[in-house]
Amino acid sequence: MRGHEAVMTRSAYLSAMGENGGMLALVRLRRGVVGESRRVCHLIPVPAAGAVPAQLTALCGEAIFPGDAEVLDGLRGMPCHRCLMESAPAGPGLLANAG
Repeated sequence: MRGHEAVMTRSAYLSAMGENGGMLALVRLRRGVVGESRRVCHLIPVPAAGAVPAQLTALCGEAIFPGDAEVLDGLRGMPCHRCLMESAPAGPGLLANAG
């Protein structure tokens, strides 16, 4: 993969909160970057205001370069199961303990 400039708008951010209290963005790798079966929707902690880093890391650990991904403005597409598990609250009887 290669690094590119990113264009992220505040309206495209998912209003979910990460464990560190930060917002999460829902992103998907663009067509042609990976095969269709790998174009899942990842959750990425939104960087602090200012420059977007050269590489973002999804909750699942996947490295994503901003120009290689599209920021989604809502829930759509196949979710990354690992990102979902990492974003689920921990506690007795909750999804995070299902695995």
